[in-house]
Amino acid sequence: MAPSHVLKCCQRVLAWVPVVFIALVVAWSYYAYVVELCVFTISSTAEKVVYLVIFHLSFVMFVWSYGKTIFTSPASPSNEFCLSKADKEQYEKEERPESQQEILRRAAKDLPIYTTTASRAIRYCDRCQLIKPDRCHHCSACDICVLKMDHHCPWVNNCVGFSNYKFFLLFLMYSLLYCLFVAATVLQYFIKFWTLCRRKAAENCPKNELPDTHAKFHVLFLFFVAAMFFISILSLFSYHCWLVGKNRSTIETFRAPTFRNGPDKNGFSLGCSKNLREVFGDEKKYWLLPIFTSLGDGCNFPTRLVIMDPEQVTVSSQNEPAKSSGANQPFPPTRPLSESQNRLLASDSQWVESGPEDENVKSGFCNAFCA
Repeated sequence: MAPSHVLKCCQRVLAWVPVVFIALVVAWSYYAYVVELCVFTISSTAEKVVYLVIFHLSFVMFVWSYGKTIFTSPASPSNEFCLSKADKEQYEKEERPESQQEILRRAAKDLPIYTTTASRAIRYCDRCQLIKPDRCHHCSACDICVLKMDHHCPWVNNCVGFSNYKFFLLFLMYSLLYCLFVAATVLQYFIKFWTLCRRKAAENCPKNELPDTHAKFHVLFLFFVAAMFFISILSLFSYHCWLVGKNRSTIETFRAPTFRNGPDKNGFSLGCSKNLREVFGDEKKYWLLPIFTSLGDGCNFPTRLVIMDPEQVTVSSQNEPAKSSGANQPFPPTRPLSESQNRLLASDSQWVESGPEDENVKSGFCNAFCA
């Protein structure tokens, strides 16, 4: 059997195959549109100029956002979530899960953690040897824990998470616009080439027909490819727009995060407007640019106050009694929200301050559901 490092190298090389395929398709589409369509097929100079200007704008934004999605490294938890050397050695020596959980409770008591596993245990990654922040998951493909992990995308050969989720959304949007523009502008020439008269007598052919050249095959195939990608990307982009509105990741859609009072699929939802700002930032002038403007640090997220009945949709923060540390709340967070998160909660949310033996409850009155 080949050494494990050779297998890993082969896997890394093969992982770039989908990216290379997309790059080749995009490069060919550029040649087919600019050279075969605009240079060799379109006769009107004004039409050429308009098409080329709009095409290059959409092409640049598409390639820019795609490159940022690929080459932005997934954000990982900071060192504060790693166990100390003493705790790590003690954790590895313990064989009973109860004792291991007690070690994790002590290590996590000052961390901004609000979610647990389904069995109410602290979320710990044995592979990375760290306590997982909220919304953090281990990616088996990247072999690291990724902050606010959404999914591992083979088409970008990267994990989509906190550090590049905005870039991924813009990549979907600009690729959608790119395919739509190409398909819409190529359509009339697609029809003309498709109905091209093959009769030898030129006088019997309609005047609006185009010469039967090699450009015909590029234009015909370009329309099919653009239309096919547009349809496939449209459903994916619509789905992620819905996720942003609900402030959920793909993982959280299939498995709701568990808070101290049970699973709550809307636990991180602050309302459509604030959910959008959490991903794209406060300044709208940067929303359409593939530059990082997301709010927060990826480790700590503002949440709705999780109520006792997970099925109930009303939220009440003032009536939630502060409880002492115990089995139901093994690691009361004490860290205040960051400045950007305070801006998100604004007038809709507040802190419930309590004594040294009570927990500080992060809560917010907000629109939990989107229209």
